[in-house]
Amino acid sequence: MKRTVILNLLKYVLAFGLLGYVVWSNWKPGNPTGLEQLWNKHVVQGQSVHLGYLALGATVLLTCIFITFFRWYLLVRAVGLPFRIVDALRLGLVGLFYNTFLPGSVGGDVVKAAGLAREQSRRTVAVATVIMDRAIALWALVWFVALLGSVFYLTGMLEGPGVATSTRILRISLIIVGVTSAVWLALGFLPERRAEKFAGRLENIPKIGGSAAEFWRAVWTYRCRPESVAVAMLVSWVGHVGFVCAFYLCVRTLWDPATGRIPTFNEHFLLVPIGLIIQAMPMFPGGAGIGEAGFGGLYAWFGCAAAVAVVGSLVQRVLMWIFGLAGYVVYLQMKSQTQEAAASPPEDASVEPGTALAATSATAG
Repeated sequence: MKRTVILNLLKYVLAFGLLGYVVWSNWKPGNPTGLEQLWNKHVVQGQSVHLGYLALGATVLLTCIFITFFRWYLLVRAVGLPFRIVDALRLGLVGLFYNTFLPGSVGGDVVKAAGLAREQSRRTVAVATVIMDRAIALWALVWFVALLGSVFYLTGMLEGPGVATSTRILRISLIIVGVTSAVWLALGFLPERRAEKFAGRLENIPKIGGSAAEFWRAVWTYRCRPESVAVAMLVSWVGHVGFVCAFYLCVRTLWDPATGRIPTFNEHFLLVPIGLIIQAMPMFPGGAGIGEAGFGGLYAWFGCAAAVAVVGSLVQRVLMWIFGLAGYVVYLQMKSQTQEAAASPPEDASVEPGTALAATSATAG
């Protein structure tokens, strides 16, 4: 058995072992704040769940997923690569599948990058779009917490036991925003001549010099297109609002007031982004285990029952599993249709920009 196979198996053991431990530690037999209470209520006694919250949460979550595909599409087009919205959908769906079921949450990014780069002359730039998509999403997440947290703080909307924790999160996010924004602004004062000179120095690095220089040029290209980055940030913020709402709705699906209070809706705008960052840690397939542990710890940090967050995270995880599998089926259908179209093109049809990319990117992964 190959070493990589063994390593991946160990990652699954680690993830689901941690998930089992989180469930066990929050089971709490006889305690109304434990998972046993919810198990007896909905499985043993057969009481129904809040289907309205579940349906709305699933709809919002799926919409947010498509928003991430659209953000990547905008970033690819911003650097002048031939790319269509259907290409973003196809590669996005297969990326969703791998992000959901592979260790970490970046496995799908590798598949997307490979698919996009396969028939691009500027392959490093193509890969850079995926990296920049991830980086901008993360930066927008921190900005999201800083901006909304500041509004909540200044208007007195942060209240209750979680005020101190919310304030601490707000301060940290403001510091990160300040430092990263200063670096981004300073980069704008760099003359194009010096930027190209720096790229030339990177090219002298053995083996990786060419790729490093091309990647730097891609970053510089985005810095010279602040309007594209700004639009991507705005799209990200819309998606982040949706992800917060989706998690809150997933929590409400099985929540019973007897298990204890949950953070306010406003507080979820501060804790969910942190939970998403924790969930993106490597070594865990789709963030399994680490996501439940992270959200449970954040709920406890806000003085709430961790078991409630664990259940909410599990509900959202099941939805992501369903979307990931369904997305892969749709991807295979789109792949088959694209291959058939490429095998028998109309004789009088002209080739549209991006058609060759669409045909080959569908075979990624």
